[in-house]
Amino acid sequence: MKNIHKPAVSTSRPDRARKTGKFLRPYLFLFPAAAVLAIFMFYPLIYTIYLSFFDWNMVKPVKEFVGFANYINMFQDPNIQKILVNTFLYIFLLLIFNFVAPYIFSFILSFVIKKGKNFYRSSIFLPSVISLVAGTMIFVWILNPISGPAAKIMEAFGQKVPIWSTTQGLVIVVISIITSWKIFGYNFIVALSGVGSIPLEIIEAARVDNIPLHKIFLKIVVPMSSSTGIYVLILAIVQGMQQVFTPINMITQGGPDYGSSNLIYNVYNEAFGFYKTGSASAYAILMMLIFIFLLVLEFKYVEKGVYYEN
Repeated sequence: MKNIHKPAVSTSRPDRARKTGKFLRPYLFLFPAAAVLAIFMFYPLIYTIYLSFFDWNMVKPVKEFVGFANYINMFQDPNIQKILVNTFLYIFLLLIFNFVAPYIFSFILSFVIKKGKNFYRSSIFLPSVISLVAGTMIFVWILNPISGPAAKIMEAFGQKVPIWSTTQGLVIVVISIITSWKIFGYNFIVALSGVGSIPLEIIEAARVDNIPLHKIFLKIVVPMSSSTGIYVLILAIVQGMQQVFTPINMITQGGPDYGSSNLIYNVYNEAFGFYKTGSASAYAILMMLIFIFLLVLEFKYVEKGVYYEN
């Protein structure tokens, strides 16, 4: 028998071009998003790390390399401890006002209040569409210790409103309240969507068994809406720390004696107040590391207990 050799099948150029096109197509769709991230996120991050090793005031044509001197000076700064304590205090208060409180309000509106839900929902969300600058000025007028409405009410009861903008500790609480007034509504709507997705039959069955409302909230509502809750938790930290800059800059400028400052405001102050770009970059890197640390803790300990319906 003769050996019949089959000719080798060669891939034609159109087939190769078609396969190449299929291979490259996903990357072409990803390219616009990747370019935006590279330009507006990765490049600024890399350049900030680069600047943290230099002494530069944004005016000198030459940057002076100083190595880790900016980081060493940052931790030797006598105010760094107060700034760090203030930062974590802001985060703690913002979590209470913008994570815990919206969750409780969403539970009450979903399963306790029977009438006027649309009115309450709209009223709570309304401050989210108002400028934080305007809101800050409103609070400054309301809490004016001499002529504000709060002072007049307290005066009727024989009390005085403290000068909160120069009182250590109290100033952070008030600034956190002003910030929370702005972002509370959005977090509330997001939490409400998660809580409202819980089947009403489960809540009614728990009520029939005479389970107290606080146990229904803690044992049923929170676990079953935890996938939304973790998003609100991250949002409360990140958005809260971003928005808190505005009232600090408008009212106290970090005072009294760094009593209302935090890492984010100190980055701005070092860069545009003292023109210490290297020092500001070092503070920015420290703030980023704190955010990464908080996210690692969150995903390591909180994410494990998250309930996903699907």
